[in-house]
Parts: sequence; C-alpha cells; structure tokens
Amino acid sequence: MPQVFDLIVKGGTLVNHDGEGRRDIGIIADRIAAIGDLTTASSAETLNATGLHILPGVIDTQVHFREPGFPHKEDLESGSRAAVLGGVTAVFEMPNTNPLTTGEAQLADKVARAQHRMHCDFAFWVGGTHENADHIPDLERLPGAAGIKVFMGSSTGTLLVEDDAGIAAILGKTRRRAAFHSEDEFRLNERKALRVPGDPTSHPIWRDETSAIMSTERLVRIARAKGAAIHVLHVSTAEEIDLLALNKDIASVEVTTHHLTLSADDYARLGTRLQMNPPVRGPRHRDHIWYGLEQGIVDILGSDHAPHTLEEKAKPYPQSPSGMPGVQTLVPIMLDHVNAGRLSLARLVDLTSAGPARLFGIAGKGRVAVGYDADLTLVDLKKGVTITDAGMASRSAWTPYDGKPVTGWPVGTLVRGKVVMWEGELVMPSTGEPVRFISAL
Repeated sequence: MPQVFDLIVKGGTLVNHDGEGRRDIGIIADRIAAIGDLTTASSAETLNATGLHILPGVIDTQVHFREPGFPHKEDLESGSRAAVLGGVTAVFEMPNTNPLTTGEAQLADKVARAQHRMHCDFAFWVGGTHENADHIPDLERLPGAAGIKVFMGSSTGTLLVEDDAGIAAILGKTRRRAAFHSEDEFRLNERKALRVPGDPTSHPIWRDETSAIMSTERLVRIARAKGAAIHVLHVSTAEEIDLLALNKDIASVEVTTHHLTLSADDYARLGTRLQMNPPVRGPRHRDHIWYGLEQGIVDILGSDHAPHTLEEKAKPYPQSPSGMPGVQTLVPIMLDHVNAGRLSLARLVDLTSAGPARLFGIAGKGRVAVGYDADLTLVDLKKGVTITDAGMASRSAWTPYDGKPVTGWPVGTLVRGKVVMWEGELVMPSTGEPVRFISAL
C-alpha cells in the first residue's frame, strides 16, 4: 500500500549519521516518518530540495536575546526571526536578562514569553549563583531549562561567581553538564588600568590570555574534584584548547564563529564592533582553535549572539559594551569555511546538531532519523551572497561581517515539520516550543 505523508522533502542530498547521499524525507505531523526513495509515496505537500543539501536542524546553544529587560537591543521574537532566517532551528538563550534567570519563576516567565512567539524551538540557561546553589538539582530539571550557566568573569549583578568555593558549591549540586564563561575575575580587576580610553585594541590586553587560562585551569580542577561535567563556552586561547584536550572525560568545548573567522588584526577595521568577552585575539589563537576543531577537541559551535545597538557600540572604549550579533550568520560563515576546505559538511553537522544533542541530552533532535523531530536546515552550497547590515533581522541591525562575500547559504528552515523560512522569507507564523531533555522527561 503506498505511503501517505503530510510533507515530502524531495530530491535533496542528506548529510547525516550514515553519510551523504540523495534521500527523500517523509514527514507526518511534526516527526520524520521515512527516509529514502519516496517516489511512489503521496503527500499533501511536497518541498522540492533538488540541488540542495539537507542538514539536521542547526542548534545554537549560546544566544542572548535580551528579553526581558533590553528590548531595544533584541527580544525573543526578533532574535528567533534572525535565527530561522539563518537556518537555525533551536536555540539555548542566556540568563543575563533583567530580571536575571536564576529561579523557577523567571524561567517560567521566559518560557511563557517564548511559547508560539519564537520562530524556532528554545531552551533557557538558568544562571548559577551563590544564592541558588542549593536549588540547582530542581532548577536544572525544570521544563525549558537548558541547564546551569555560570559566569566566572565580569557579567551582570549576582550572576558573577568568581571564587572557588562558589564554583565548588554549584558543581557539587549539578547532575547535568553545566556551562561556564571562564575568565578570572580577580585578574580582570587587577588589570583594569591597562584599558586605554578610546582604544579597543587594548581590550584583549586587559582581558588577556592568562585571564582565560587561569580560570579554566581552576574550573577543571574543581570539576574533577566534584566529579562534575562542565562545558567551557567560547574558548578563545590556544592554551585552553591544549588544556581541555587533556580533560575531555569531564570537559566539553564550544568555539564560536568569530573566534574562528576574525582576529585582533580586525580591530583596525571594526573598532568596538569587534569587542567581545572573551576577546577576539591574535591569529595564533585563531589558528590553534582551528587545530582543536580539526583534532576533534572542539565539541560544538555557538554564535554567542550578543546584540547591542550601533549607538551603544559607538561609545568610546571602554564605555562601549562587549558583544556582537551572530545567530543569523553562523551557518553562512561556516558554509563558507566548508567551501574553503577548512572542514567537511559532516563535521559541521556534528558541531551544530549531533554534538549539542549528545552533550546536553536533547530528546528527539540532532539527527535526521525516523521518530525524531522534523527539524531540517536546507542549504545551497554553491550560492554566493554578500552579507550586509541591511540583511540582518536582529533588532541591532548590524553584523561584523558586513560586506563579506560568502559561498554557501541557508535556503530553508523546517521546525518540527513546518517550513518556517524559505528563500529568505518567513512563511509560517511562529510556533516555537520548549526543547525537551532526556534527563527531565
């Protein structure tokens, strides 16, 4: 009897756990129901993917969408619109909003704001603090919780946990993998005088390599003592790559598109638009981060999408805020690297879908398989586009890659079987749902 589907994605080249090849994908409701030659099947709708590569839906596990508290920079709707226009099907959003996401009520508020208002699926990191450490076993298993995120270096209010005792108290309670912004706050405070007013090139001098290395050494030592799993966000130094390579049994590694693509040489062109925490550093560090990716030390890729308005970024350093947008450009920048021979499509899939699912225990996402959510990122590997500020959907309305030509572009985004974006246009009302985690089912 012929198979009947709600949607068939037809004629594309699937890049998945079993390799790369021509496959049709049959979808019923929000799940994948069949993979293979579906020539004889029928469906209510057909999506022609001829000439395109189909990736498991891209998951960006580090974004700042600024809601609640800073809607002039971004909100959950605008940030998720940028995400799906960039081929991203799910995001993990960070806790340094106002109010901070440190308790059950604040998390529930974010989930309620996001439900069917965000264009992609979502989870929210809960900030680990001195005050909520005893509640972590409950907090990290709440619906919509990505896990616990800790800032060891300068951040917002009580989210800062700079001391070993505070880190140990949190890691003594976590059962899921906890994520860390790893810079040594004590050293940062000692070196503030090295900031040169009006000169953003002094940013990586102030927040130097040693600030990151010292912090990550401390973090690994405490995690090993506590028997805890840790995730080190936006690794920015060569030395951290080498350190974490020796501790992969407990530590996972995220790197970002900007640390792979830009370097401190770009301050001359971008000024404070390049200002990030941890900083974009010299080419030596960028090249060694690529080494870490090539050697399998790097587990996942994140954008660290952290928008500010151009007016805010135009303030003289160090009054200028750190952060840049990135969720919409993650896929095209990395496809350009694929086309340049820096990594394979299979490796990109592992960094952006299979890897996040594996590290964080995501249920039903991260691969194209029968029974999984029908999250798909369709890309045209041959399409050449010049990235521009005008093409950005983020409320911040700019990108550090303005004017950069790339080869490879996201053409379609499917979230749980619905075509949300096609050829640069939103084609479906927002239907975002919380990401589910195996540990919390």
